[in-house]
Amino acid sequence: MSKKVTIRDIAWLAGVSVTTVSQILNGKGERFSKKTQDKIFKLRDEYGYVPDFNARSLILRRSSSMIGVLVPNISSPFFGTFVEGVQEVAQHERMIPLIFSANRNAELEQNYLSQMLERSIDGLIIASATMTTDTIDKIIGARDVPYILFDQNYAQEGTRVLTDDYHGGELAAQHLADLGHRKIALLEPRELSENFTQRLTGFKDRLAKNNIKLDMAHDVVRTPLSRQGGYDAAEAVIQTGATAAFAGNDDMAIGLMRGLSERGIKVPDQVSVIGYDNIYLDEYVSPQLTTISQPITDLGIGAAKMLLNKIHSDQTQEQIQRFPVELIQRQSTARLHEA
Repeated sequence: MSKKVTIRDIAWLAGVSVTTVSQILNGKGERFSKKTQDKIFKLRDEYGYVPDFNARSLILRRSSSMIGVLVPNISSPFFGTFVEGVQEVAQHERMIPLIFSANRNAELEQNYLSQMLERSIDGLIIASATMTTDTIDKIIGARDVPYILFDQNYAQEGTRVLTDDYHGGELAAQHLADLGHRKIALLEPRELSENFTQRLTGFKDRLAKNNIKLDMAHDVVRTPLSRQGGYDAAEAVIQTGATAAFAGNDDMAIGLMRGLSERGIKVPDQVSVIGYDNIYLDEYVSPQLTTISQPITDLGIGAAKMLLNKIHSDQTQEQIQRFPVELIQRQSTARLHEA
């Protein structure tokens, strides 16, 4: 078939009703035989059938564009704020954002990406914890759908927004060094995406410039990228004998502070703690968290504006928008002699 395959075509080829095809493809085909279900799915794949959600939208006289946004964890304060930035632009430009959160699950990320494409969206913002650009391009296939990468992605290429993570790591290390700390622990995620690699490399390099040795076997604690991960790492941090700790993000830092407190370790009197991101919770924990600030809302706004530009132009050249970071000193870090 040279024309676009419709649900009626699939029904005719399978010798069943349109209703039968619709129910099976929408996950409601339990009452049909496995043979019938397999036939429908085989025809769908063979003829490249994609549900025409745009046609449905036209019936509703929708005049807005539709964009897909894929993030690792929408419940994270960081990604929640990022999405708010995207939505700010979407509302102004009459775009409808479809938000998907895959909880760092590779299979689910790819499934959600496919689902967004089935909805004939106009563009994508992808903050993937697992997919490379090769994987993304393979799923998109021949569809001419522009996308913007957020720096969570492993990808080394493609139009994207990011912050200067290397410099952010340097700022964190220099802050602790300036406070007189020489024995420093590092909390890093078990799986490093590109932004964390840059962040932690900057931290380690700046420590070295200050003649501070970081023992990778003893001073680095690998733990899940969450408050629970930071909390669970508290005992390991204590065992390093560190007087300060740098957590890969604020969630880990907040969890670490609670874990230290429950073990009788006072922050910052005994251990200084610095995080990364500057999420809104930082000012509501005690002590308030010192951190490296990323302009999270601006990242979302920047990603959405870059995507709009790609949708409305023939721009194919790779573009990178890099945002600055800064140290926000609060109460969770202190000079070593005050300990």
